[in-house]
Amino acid sequence: MDEGQVILLPGEAVPSTLLPPTRKGVLTLGPGLRHVMPSEIISTTAGTLNKNDKKGATWLEFESGRYVPTLGDLVVAQIHHGATDQYYCMLAPHTSNAVLGHLAFEGANRKTRPQLKSGDVVYARVCRAVKGEDVEIECVNSATGKSDGLGPLKGGMIFNVSLAYARGLMAPGENDATAMLQALGEKISFEIAVGRNGLIWLNGADVKTTLSIGKALTDADQRKA
Repeated sequence: MDEGQVILLPGEAVPSTLLPPTRKGVLTLGPGLRHVMPSEIISTTAGTLNKNDKKGATWLEFESGRYVPTLGDLVVAQIHHGATDQYYCMLAPHTSNAVLGHLAFEGANRKTRPQLKSGDVVYARVCRAVKGEDVEIECVNSATGKSDGLGPLKGGMIFNVSLAYARGLMAPGENDATAMLQALGEKISFEIAVGRNGLIWLNGADVKTTLSIGKALTDADQRKA
């Protein structure tokens, strides 16, 4: 059976034959899965098993009305306010603000760091998500010092979609969501950043174009619901 069709219930173990190859002995677990010592992977919710062989990652796709930050998630975040050494960023309604360090950008120091203000938008990665503590995000790959496409997003607009649709847009391979995105890209030139927190940043040639693309994606999301 294709791994995309394997449905797990809470507490079920993931068969080892369905796990992706590890990268340097490391298996990355995404939402809906947890590691039980010594070597068992257990589902924490009901959902469909997915994997990415290239990244050595596996996760469950499931419908959830509230975004819960998970280590490694790519998110579209909006600056709420700044403090001495960090920014506080909004990820989703009813979710505590995440912390973004002033120097968590490629090549940033106290003189060259981006000067962000309330309402500015960044594309970031969740680098710390511990229950009971502030969620931390970064706009740089801490291992390489490179941005890897993360950082401030200039101009454009933000649109809200369901968490499931956002995951679909970010999923490797072709599905209804990525097919829609590809079809739009063949007709219109635009920039896009999709966050697992259900936010999409779009920037077209003009406001009308950006609104049209955003409407096409949000309408597709609603039809799927």
